[in-house]
Amino acid sequence: MNDDRSAVEAATVVTDTSHIDERAAAFFDVDNTLVHGASIYWFARGLAARRYFRHRDLLQFVWQQARFRIRGKELGGGSINEIKESALSFVAGRRVADFVALGEEIFDDTIEAKIWSGTQALADAHLAAGQQVWLVTATPVELAEIIARRLGFTGAIGTVGEVHDGVYTGRLVSDIMHGPAKAEAIRELAKREDLDLDLCTAYSDSSNDMPMLKAVGHAVAINPDAALRRQARHHGWQVRDFRTGRKAAKFAVPAVVAGAVVGAIAGGAAWKRRGAARRAMSPNGRPKP
Repeated sequence: MNDDRSAVEAATVVTDTSHIDERAAAFFDVDNTLVHGASIYWFARGLAARRYFRHRDLLQFVWQQARFRIRGKELGGGSINEIKESALSFVAGRRVADFVALGEEIFDDTIEAKIWSGTQALADAHLAAGQQVWLVTATPVELAEIIARRLGFTGAIGTVGEVHDGVYTGRLVSDIMHGPAKAEAIRELAKREDLDLDLCTAYSDSSNDMPMLKAVGHAVAINPDAALRRQARHHGWQVRDFRTGRKAAKFAVPAVVAGAVVGAIAGGAAWKRRGAARRAMSPNGRPKP
């Protein structure tokens, strides 16, 4: 990452927006836009390392989420429904409070270091101009809210899981926050917060977010995939790339998938080795005979 240079350039981009009134807001996608890689994979890896669920569940979850992320616009209704039904199955029966507490730990351990400093500088400049800053992401809303709160943003819009008596059922309340659902969500937010979408700005890395980008007056492509880069050129949108190499654009998501799986399995294996070592020690700290 060209952190220092990118952060300065990013802040400069929004300096001219300081005159915009409080009816303006900024909407940020999370994965590969604000966070290097996919936030849900970093969270899932952290949860697996803490033995929150089985590695088999992680593998299935990672595959489904990667399929949705990479081919979201191509999947048919049946496939989308299948993914929706199992989107949060890995937390079924778990208490929301426990999930959030672990999410806070994982943010401190992993996510904070994955934030693109250039993107954060953009968000901070909007805040300094008196504008609201919202995350809009397919990530579970509880995790999105952790990121937003820790970075001092206004709030987060994310995928909402069904909860009964403080426990996840594993089902979704509505659609995954993806594609057209993001555009609809910011329209509803604009009504509630009395925002003027023509004054608002949206940021994303993915062409899947074209509905959200087109719903506002100002769109910016951050670390764009090839399709979004073409769209940005066509529409005359600003492009900001905080990656060190363009090769990352093509392989960012698959690399994260592989890293999450390998990392989670390795983390779980290390946890087991430490547990076995503890069991092999006598109370005085010496190996058992």
